[in-house]
Amino acid sequence: MASLGFCCPTNSLLFSRSSVVNHRRNLQTRFIVSSSTSSSELVTQSAVSGSTERPRTSLGLKNLTEIFWVDVQCAEGRPLNVGLQEPVTVGCSRLEKVENVAVRVELSNGCVGWGEVSVVPWLNWNQATALEEVRKACEFLSQGPPVTLNLVLHQISEMFPGSEFASVRAGLEMALVDAVANSIDVPLWRLFGGVSDSLSTAATIPTTSSAKAFDLAAKYCKLGFKTLEIKLGRNLSADIEVLQAVRAAHPHCLFILDANEGYTSKEAIEVLHKLNEKGVIPTVFEQPVHRDDWRGLGDVSNVARHKYGVSVAADESCRDLMDIKKLMEENLVDVINIKLSKFGVLGILEIVEMVKKSGLVLMIDSVAETRLATGVAGHLAAGLGCFRYVNISAPSLLSEDPVVGGYEVAGSKYKFVNSRGQGGFLKWDIFSW
Repeated sequence: MASLGFCCPTNSLLFSRSSVVNHRRNLQTRFIVSSSTSSSELVTQSAVSGSTERPRTSLGLKNLTEIFWVDVQCAEGRPLNVGLQEPVTVGCSRLEKVENVAVRVELSNGCVGWGEVSVVPWLNWNQATALEEVRKACEFLSQGPPVTLNLVLHQISEMFPGSEFASVRAGLEMALVDAVANSIDVPLWRLFGGVSDSLSTAATIPTTSSAKAFDLAAKYCKLGFKTLEIKLGRNLSADIEVLQAVRAAHPHCLFILDANEGYTSKEAIEVLHKLNEKGVIPTVFEQPVHRDDWRGLGDVSNVARHKYGVSVAADESCRDLMDIKKLMEENLVDVINIKLSKFGVLGILEIVEMVKKSGLVLMIDSVAETRLATGVAGHLAAGLGCFRYVNISAPSLLSEDPVVGGYEVAGSKYKFVNSRGQGGFLKWDIFSW
């Protein structure tokens, strides 16, 4: 293995705790960013200033997973409970508060990474189950020998395959990648592609009354949000009233209508027809029918696409890679909505490569998460630069913000900074108990 120009006694990226400060200083001086490539790949160079430089070596995330050796000093998960400003309806479920799991991984070099396991309503397990699964994984990580980042991520994938515990896998992947990013003092958005260090997000208007929807839309209008994602699917009359109220409060915003599987295909087409009559045309109509109603999804897409010029997005209908392949091959939708909690970091990177070749549009979303998870999602979206629609505004629905770092917020604009905790870290010292 190449030493990458580090003044280390070994040819790996493993450091003893006593030499953390010196090694972090070396890391900070040796890793720079190439401005000569569109992907903003990381490159290494000698720390010696002057005319003599060692050859530069490209170092993207894929290469980093193969050469960075991970030595986990300790890892653990704790409950992450945060109140909501008001209850949120997600599909047929009602959330009173966020009950997730925070994951903390500390490497032998003293660098820490954070992740978040989302416990969302449609899962058939709860926070206690998530904590137990995280405990097993953290015990495995803490007791295991030093291995490459690639191998440890593969091991986590084997422990939590498929979609059932995808959010547990996601939380562990976040923490490990975050710890590595902190080790080399490089922001996550650089590792994920380096396209941009900022992005704009949509804001969510949950299922609510037309009066409350009006107030929220007016608030988001003042904050500069250009796109609003509106939760629908209760009944046609109430949904139309909400949309008219939002349009009155924010006349120039773009709409993403999220039905959360709430309609039949006939009802969904009727919604489009009524909205068209009133001059309220959505940009995206998300998950209009039940996740398993493939024929209905295709029917709605066909009408929306050709009659009204509206894109239909799949969310609940894409639970794994096989679903996404079916959606692409049968041309059932125009937009794929992906979430870290459904696919994890590596899963999203794989999906991006699949969808790029299909011509479909990508959307990234968040649900019932703090800034730990949305910070990583934002870094990923900004770094890759391939998501047309972004909604990582879930933390704005919380009664308090338990996380600092990761990114700076100015209305709808998120700026990703290279500071302690690339994806954010907890204000609460819950890991000192």
